[in-house]
Parts: sequence; structure tokens; C-alpha cells
Amino acid sequence: MSFLSVIDILGTFAFAVSGAFSAMEKKLDVFGVIVLAFVTAIGGGTLRDLLIGDTPVGWLRSGTTTLVILLAAAGTLLFGGWLKRFTGPLFLFDALGLGLFTLIGVEKGLELGFSPGICVALGTITGSFGGVIRDVLLNNVPLVFRKEIYASASILGGLLYLLLLRVDMLAHFATILSILFIVILRIIVVRFHLTLPQIYGRSNSR
Repeated sequence: MSFLSVIDILGTFAFAVSGAFSAMEKKLDVFGVIVLAFVTAIGGGTLRDLLIGDTPVGWLRSGTTTLVILLAAAGTLLFGGWLKRFTGPLFLFDALGLGLFTLIGVEKGLELGFSPGICVALGTITGSFGGVIRDVLLNNVPLVFRKEIYASASILGGLLYLLLLRVDMLAHFATILSILFIVILRIIVVRFHLTLPQIYGRSNSR
């Protein structure tokens, strides 16, 4: 098993847990939890593969992906109540999934010889759009479209990875450092309530 395969499995697990947690917070039934785990884990990668013409999309070619998602959903259903005793399990799994999948998307672009900008875009799509689909299905405004720094963290992490490769850092170390950068940046953003500049002024109350 290659290093990137391990990253892919970890990202799939993290996002599947994130989707399952979101479904449980909305009090969906077991089927709803499993569906949300699936769409969160495979949504970004599916869109990426369709855009670059890599079909059938990755999860259709790998039974491992389906198994990992089912195990993640089952584990969340069984131990979700216990995990909620810890601070922010949904946020932490979502941040981890964002970091892991961003690097998978960037690597996919590099393998196909795309420009750095396209590689970063593919990383952002892979990392962000599973969460977009999850939020839309739960009738929430997607986190990526709100003022919170989310997709920007993915973009910065992808750029950092490309920069580290340019200075001849080993790919494994560059991957780990970039993932940690994204996760830590998300933690800092939420901890200190950092946001992108607002473009809408406060409406005057009448």
C-alpha cells in the first residue's frame, strides 16, 4: 500500500465520521447517517474525477472505500455519544479530512501534469465539496460559502505543498507538513474567531 493510499483511506474515514456526526446532530435515522457519511467522504473526489475525466470515479473502482465509510458510519453510530464528551469531534474530523483530501487532490493534478493553479484547485475541490454536499442535504449554508476561513485553508495548504516540493523536500514530509498546516490553521481560525473580510455592512434596523 502506497503512502498516498494510506492518506486517502484516512481522509475517507475522517470525512465519513464528519458526515455521520452531522447527520446524528440533525437526528437522522440510520440510513440517513450512512448516506451523509458516504456523500461527505466521496463527494469532493467524485467531482474531481468527473472534471478530469478519470472514470469510473475512484470509489467505484475500490471496494476498500465503501468498507471504510461503512465502518466509520457504524463506529460513529456506536460510539458517537462517547466521542461527544471530547471537545469538538465533528470539527476535528472535518479539519483532518480537509487536510488529507486537499493533498490527495493536489497530487492527482501533479500526476496528470496540470499547472500549479489547477493542482491547487483540484485539491480545494477534493477537500471542500464533500462538505458542501453534506451541508446542502442538511439544509445548512455550506461552511465553504460562509465568512469562516475554510476553502482558503485548503488553498494555502496546497500552495505550501507545492512550495515545499520546489525546495526539494521529500514528498512524504511535504505531505505531512502541509496536512498539519491545514489542520492547525483551521484550529487557530476557530479558536480565535478569524474570518475573511465582510463585504456586507450591517443593515440599519428600523
